[in-house]
Amino acid sequence: MEGTSVGAGCELQRFGTAPAPPPAQEMANPVVVISSCSSHEEENSCTFNQHTSPSEELLLEDQMRRKLKFFFMNPCEKFWARGRKPWKLAIQILKIAMVTIQLVFFGLSNQMVVAFKEENTIAFKHLFLKGYMDRMDDTYAVYTQRDVYNQIVFAVNQYLQLRNTSVGNHAYENKGVEQSAMAICQHFYRQGNICPGNDTFDIDPEIETEPDEPFRIGTLEENKLNLTLDFHRLLTVELQFKLKAINLQTIRHHELPDCYDFTLTITFDNKAHSGRIKISLDNDISIRECKDWHVSGSIQKNTHYMMIFDAFVILTCLASLVLCLRSVIRGLQLQQEFVNFFLLHYKKEVSVSDQMEFVNGWYIMIIISDILTITGSILKMEIQAKSLTSYDVCSILLGTSTMLVWLGVIRYLGFFQKYNLLILTLQAALPNVIRFCCCAAMIYLGYCFCGWIVLGPYHDKFRSLNMVSECLFSLINGDDMFATFAKMQQKSYLVWLFSRIYLYSFISLFIYMILSLFIALITDTYETIKHYQQDGFPETQLRTFISECKDLPSSGKYRLEDDTLVSIFCCCKK
Repeated sequence: MEGTSVGAGCELQRFGTAPAPPPAQEMANPVVVISSCSSHEEENSCTFNQHTSPSEELLLEDQMRRKLKFFFMNPCEKFWARGRKPWKLAIQILKIAMVTIQLVFFGLSNQMVVAFKEENTIAFKHLFLKGYMDRMDDTYAVYTQRDVYNQIVFAVNQYLQLRNTSVGNHAYENKGVEQSAMAICQHFYRQGNICPGNDTFDIDPEIETEPDEPFRIGTLEENKLNLTLDFHRLLTVELQFKLKAINLQTIRHHELPDCYDFTLTITFDNKAHSGRIKISLDNDISIRECKDWHVSGSIQKNTHYMMIFDAFVILTCLASLVLCLRSVIRGLQLQQEFVNFFLLHYKKEVSVSDQMEFVNGWYIMIIISDILTITGSILKMEIQAKSLTSYDVCSILLGTSTMLVWLGVIRYLGFFQKYNLLILTLQAALPNVIRFCCCAAMIYLGYCFCGWIVLGPYHDKFRSLNMVSECLFSLINGDDMFATFAKMQQKSYLVWLFSRIYLYSFISLFIYMILSLFIALITDTYETIKHYQQDGFPETQLRTFISECKDLPSSGKYRLEDDTLVSIFCCCKK
């Protein structure tokens, strides 16, 4: 057991020759009465009635120090102490290779899925939006009633002639024996009489929806568009239709193709009633298993090989999960044992910081990564079997788990003094960094709200809270400063003057003061850790107790058969 000792029995005679009976004058101090008890490698159930003799107390302290020292040894020292092979280290190295390979294969597959989605969306914009050009999403709009009707007619005609116009493998959705139709839907105010020339209006803000007759597949003569729009009351016009496609490019990478459902919505947005109707195309994509398919060649065999590899990844992560959970549990058991020992022998409470030494955060991080890897691998196997299509969820799970696996290796580098400087610096600086960031966040949020409400109407980068936060964070890193100043509209001299004071004060405060203080905080911690590495770290109560044990790992005193005496103390009560 890592960090705990194991005994094979609890009889007093196992610890050496039975002591001679004490003299009569010492009989006032009762000798420990040990009851017979059973022990094995994982459990010790022992009790004694009263205090141990001084010689036995010294022996207990020595055994406890040796037990604690073994618990905090690195894998190499544990191998020399008890001959224990570093299974967790070996599994972590194996897991890094397997999880990384798994992520690379899934990333290549997911990349094809994302590329297929994006390319289809771009193709649909060119097919159904008249005069559309790339990167026109924010500026694509119409300004006359005739242009609105022309856009709607163009989209309808393109939909009806899809088979003759599209170069992709797009098709209409089948609903039984019929094919899906395009639906045109209007949203408008219930009533509205607007006379801007007389500065009068009469409007009922209740919104009504009027679905028009859907356009079914047929010839242009069979589908005459008879649409009338009341632009004074009109809010939006939506054209909704569904298309289907198959991603055949995965065959070249020895993967089975997926079937895609595209739910397209073309929106004519007139909510502002500003004379500018913005046009946008949204594509809601769903992936599903193809109903009837047949592929010649070795694709099926390659899929089976990948699923077998994923199964090995799951087994490796399960082994890592079990070993790390066992180490965490044993650490908590030893923590409680040490707290009881210290309270009984020294009449002192163990500090919280010393108790947290027994909780290994690296193991907890590895446990989280194992759980994410197992879940993500199961989803990946379901995706390869075409039972699920949750690419985004699977990518988040596998990506996060791989990141944590690589971070977990730092724990083993930390056993070497030349490589643990980063870990010790981050660990020591973390509490101060969190407190510092909480204070800086209050100032940052204040600037965010102020910039949004004052500069939002006059600056593109301050139109929403999210955009304000991104802009200010970029300014902190020295990015795009001149453009932020230059894009400020000078329609209001007062607001323009305020923007200069706002931006200059924010940049000066955060770059020259707050960011410098943050760097100084990390640098000061770094210098402190370097000083400690040269002159020694401050001794805590726990480390001081352990340091009195001078036994080397190769001394042979850490073997399980020599640790039996400590197991007596597992359940001792005062």
